[in-house]
Amino acid sequence: METSSKPNHIGRKISRLRELRGLKQEALAMELGISQQAVSKLEQSESIEDEVLERVAKVLGVTGEAIENFSEEAVISFIGNTYNDHAASYGQYYNFNAIDKIVALYDEKVALLERLLQSEKEKVEILKVKQL
Repeated sequence: METSSKPNHIGRKISRLRELRGLKQEALAMELGISQQAVSKLEQSESIEDEVLERVAKVLGVTGEAIENFSEEAVISFIGNTYNDHAASYGQYYNFNAIDKIVALYDEKVALLERLLQSEKEKVEILKVKQL
């Protein structure tokens, strides 16, 4: 029985690493001194030359070996195993009821509008008295 393995599509791995770094194709292209279309073609390639791989890796802040061995599952696993809610470690919990907060803000808005209306009424009264 033969097992099929996923092809080692370097272009997809470069694309995913670029996205994880928050880079657009244009930014990567500029750093590499090539066009955005060339980056697009590079990301569609199943394999690339070692020299090009090392240049891309340097721009992405990783090694060529890291790109070759990149695994989406490993990244998710790493994040899941290392995530730490720092707020919890310092005892800072922000528990509040969102509806209560919205109601309080609405009440504050109504109070401000009532004060504004009262102020405008007072101005009108002052102007009426001055006209007499």
